[in-house]
Amino acid sequence: MLDEHLLRDMTPQVLGVLVRRGADFAAAEDAVQDALAEAVRRWDGEAPDDPKAWLVTVAWRKFLDARRSASARAARELAVHREPAPGPAEQADDTLLLLSRCCHPALSPASAVALTLRAVGGLTTAEIARAFLVPEPTMAQRISRAKRTLAGERFERPGDVRAVLRVLYLIFDRGFVGGGDLSAEAIRLARQLLASVPHDPEAAGLLALMLLHHARRPARTDPSGQLVPLAEQDRSLWDTAMIAEGVDLLRHALAADRLGEYQAQAAIAALHDDAASAEETDWPQILEWYDELARITPNSPVVALNRAVAVGHVDGPLAALRLVEVLDPGLPRRDAVAAYLHERAGNREAAARLYKAAAEATVIGAERTHLLRQAARLNRARSDAG
Repeated sequence: MLDEHLLRDMTPQVLGVLVRRGADFAAAEDAVQDALAEAVRRWDGEAPDDPKAWLVTVAWRKFLDARRSASARAARELAVHREPAPGPAEQADDTLLLLSRCCHPALSPASAVALTLRAVGGLTTAEIARAFLVPEPTMAQRISRAKRTLAGERFERPGDVRAVLRVLYLIFDRGFVGGGDLSAEAIRLARQLLASVPHDPEAAGLLALMLLHHARRPARTDPSGQLVPLAEQDRSLWDTAMIAEGVDLLRHALAADRLGEYQAQAAIAALHDDAASAEETDWPQILEWYDELARITPNSPVVALNRAVAVGHVDGPLAALRLVEVLDPGLPRRDAVAAYLHERAGNREAAARLYKAAAEATVIGAERTHLLRQAARLNRARSDAG
């Protein structure tokens, strides 16, 4: 049987070669898809000795045919009657080149994420649309606009790794809060990126961060699909091998002594994963890492909000609420954090109100249900007490 995983892994590599050779992004993608279709017909369940070279040769031939021909349809109908010779060696890993192109600064973050998942991740437009809760035609238009934005641009050298890291982080975060396979896909892409830049501590830090969070996934929902907060999770369900890998990556990254935001976030996640129970969490050390993270990203309201939670565990909920009150009321999760802190401070009425407000503001179904359940729990407790 034809190895679909092999084809999926080869696709971005072949696309990267064509882009490096100067092919237009959209035309290169068409050529690669044609080559994949040819592989399905010609390989007859068994790949050639050098499948990447085979695909590169066929894809490049189809790109040239399409460029020379007045009709791309006619070019796609041409048959390859013999297995092509491997041609020039293409051993370079173009993953970083392709990721950099998909994360081009001319693209919006949403467009960069969509194009990365389509071109590098190999997801269909329908799969990406479902993950982001938008109609498939809307996502198709977003991807098409991204391709048009990049049309005609030459891109011989990899771009800013930081931009690639940011897009992979956004993909992982979406998968983490919204479910689906995006988190696993982000981890796969982060592994490819780290293989391209093995000495970049932030690339290692991002992969560590993803693994340390993803290791908790089996415990994040109960059998009925309800969200389970970190403090209430069954830690025996956590993936200890994944945690160990994340900690090892983080340790090597920190040894480079070039601290970045993803390494700091990974250190916080590692401290949570290291605690045998919620009560054993080392909140003072977590707060120290949040102080480092706030120094690295001084203008991040998300970091300020998460740091407030750590302050609440170290200095008490009232001290934390003073920090939350100065943040933008429209900041995502602000009301949920404020509700949590008000509950810890004993103000159940305010907590219930804020949990309800937070539920109304989120589009994530499992999170909305969880917040509404928290509000209902506190309202029942107030009613019983009254």
